[in-house]
Amino acid sequence: MFRDVAVVLDDRFKRLFNGSARLEKLAEGCRWAEGPAYFPAGRYLIWSDIPNDRMMRFDETSNAVSVFRYPAGHSNGNTVDRQGRLVTCEHGNRRVSRTEHDGSITVLATHYQGKRLNSPNDAVVKSDGSIWFTDPAYGIDSDYEGHRADSEVGACHVYRIDPQTGEVSVVADDFERPNGIAFSLDERRLYVADTGATHVEDGPRHIRVFDVDEKGSLSGGDVFATCTEGLFDGFRLDEAGRIWTSAGDGVHCYESDGTLIGKILVPEVVANVVFGGPKRNRLYICATTSLYSIMLPVNGAKTF
Repeated sequence: MFRDVAVVLDDRFKRLFNGSARLEKLAEGCRWAEGPAYFPAGRYLIWSDIPNDRMMRFDETSNAVSVFRYPAGHSNGNTVDRQGRLVTCEHGNRRVSRTEHDGSITVLATHYQGKRLNSPNDAVVKSDGSIWFTDPAYGIDSDYEGHRADSEVGACHVYRIDPQTGEVSVVADDFERPNGIAFSLDERRLYVADTGATHVEDGPRHIRVFDVDEKGSLSGGDVFATCTEGLFDGFRLDEAGRIWTSAGDGVHCYESDGTLIGKILVPEVVANVVFGGPKRNRLYICATTSLYSIMLPVNGAKTF
C-alpha cells in the first residue's frame, strides 16, 4: 500500500479521487508490463509481459495471478471487441490476432500491400467492428520485445482493418512512433500517442487528436497534450471523456479540453491502464515490473 498518491493540479480533479483510496500492488515479476484488457463477464484482467513472452491473468474475485498464454508472440496491446473477444497486438509475430470464445486464434492482419507489418503495438475496436491499430518498430528494433529485423514497410503508421473485407489500410502516416490509441465517446475523434522521442532527439512525446468522418478517414491531427514527465504510452477514457494516460511518474488525467488536472503517482514507470471492476471504477495500471490498481469515484467509458 502507498500513501500520498494523488497530485491535484486543477480543482476539477478533486472530485475524481477519493482521499482514502490507496494504490494496491497486485502482481510483480514482469520485465515490461503492458496492454491490460478487462473482461467483465469473468471479472478478470489479461495483460502482457512483453520481454518474458507471456500473457498474464489476474482474477478479480480471488486475487489469483496466473499465466494466461506462453509463448505469446511477444504480445503488447490488448483490447476486447464488441463480442467479448480478446484482440491482441503481437510484436514477435508481427500481427494482430483475435482469440475466439473457444480459445482458437484468428489472424486479422500481418501485411500491408504485401509487406510485413513492423510490430503492432496497440489497438481499439470501433462500434462498426473495424479495428484500428498502431505499428511502431519497437518489436523489431532489437530482440528484447520481439525479433530484430529490418522494417519492410519502411515507416511507422496507424492502420484500420475493414470489418467486412479484412483489408488493411493506412489512416495516418505522419508519426515517428505511433503508440496508444483510443476513440472519443462519440467516436468522432481519434486520439493517438506518439513516442518518437525514444528514437529522435527532441522527438514527439505527445497525444494527437484527429477528426473521424463517416467513411473512416482522418483529418486534423493537432497535438492534444504533451507529456510533462517521460512519455505517454497507453491510455483510456472515462465516461465523461477525460483521458487517463500512462506517464513517467504515474497516471496523468486530462480534461477533454487538453488540461492536465491531476496525477496518480506510481513508484514505477507506467505503460498502460484500463478501467475494470463491476462498475468500471477500478483503474488497473501496468507499470514496468508490476500490476497495480486503485479505486476511483469515476467510471470508465463503456466500450461494448
